[in-house]
Amino acid sequence: MDSANSLRQSDLRLVQIVDAALADAALRAGDWLACRPGCWQCCVGVFPISQLDAMRLRDGLKELEQAGEGSEEHARSGRIRSRLAASVARLVPEFPGNARTGVLFEEGKTGDGEEIETREEMEARFDDFANDEVCPVLDLGTGRCDLYAARPMTCRTFGPPMRNEEGGLGVCELCFIGATEDEVAASELRPDTESLESTLEADVQEIKGTAGQTLVAFALRS
Repeated sequence: MDSANSLRQSDLRLVQIVDAALADAALRAGDWLACRPGCWQCCVGVFPISQLDAMRLRDGLKELEQAGEGSEEHARSGRIRSRLAASVARLVPEFPGNARTGVLFEEGKTGDGEEIETREEMEARFDDFANDEVCPVLDLGTGRCDLYAARPMTCRTFGPPMRNEEGGLGVCELCFIGATEDEVAASELRPDTESLESTLEADVQEIKGTAGQTLVAFALRS
C-alpha cells in the first residue's frame, strides 16, 4: 500500500473513532441535543479546516464526480461545483491569507496596490471575515450537507459539549437550552484523537506538500 492510500486508511480510522465518540455523546445528551437533519445554523460563516479535512473533502467530491452521468451523485457534484465557484468569487477579494494557494494567514500576501500583511493582522481580520457566507457544500433546498460523509472534524464534533482551548465546555446555542451545568457536563464529547489527528496532518504535509489551514471553498475549488 502506498503512502497516500495508507494515509487515507488512517484517516478513515480517525473518522470512525470520532463518529463513535459522537454517537456516545448524543446518546447521553438525549433530547438536549437539538441537532437534526435540516438544521444548518452552524453551516453559516467560514471556519478554518486542516489539510487533512481538505483531502477528505476532495476525495468525497471526486467520488461523486466519478459516478455515472445522469446519476443523482453526478448531478449533486455539479451543483456543488456551481456553489463553489460563486463562494470563492465572493471570498477572494478580502481573503485573509494567500488567495492563490487558499492557505489562511500565510504571510507575504501581495497584489496590485496591496500591502503585505502579517499573520497577526490577518488573524485579527478573520474575526469579521465572511460571517454570513453559507458553506458551499450545503444544499439549501434540503438543509443537508452534500458531502456529509467527508465533512471536516469541526462539523463532526459540533453540537455536543466539547472542551475549548480555555478548558470550558462549548455548546451550540440551540442545544441544551435550560440544562444544568451537570447535565451539560454529563454529555461531554471526548474523542481523544488529538495525537492521531496531529500525526496525520503531519503526514499530509509530507505526502501532499501542503500545510496550513484553509476554508472549505478553497479546499474544493478546481
